[in-house]
Amino acid sequence: MRRLVWALVALLAIVHWDFWYWDDRTLVFGFLPIGLAYQALFSLACGLTWWLAVRFAWPGELEEWAAAGDEAPGGAG
Repeated sequence: MRRLVWALVALLAIVHWDFWYWDDRTLVFGFLPIGLAYQALFSLACGLTWWLAVRFAWPGELEEWAAAGDEAPGGAG
């Protein structure tokens, strides 16, 4: 699952720059510029990706360390 999350992050980084809609004057739902609609959907996709990262790819040892209140993992800190 971690690989899927990293793949989604990489994909989102690539498609973030929506240069293909810069000169498009199309309106979505009759009032919303397509570039703004794209950015709204992109923001939702980023939120979903972040949720997946926290839910499935978050390092559990950090949570255990924080709950224990010990010094940083590896002896640093």
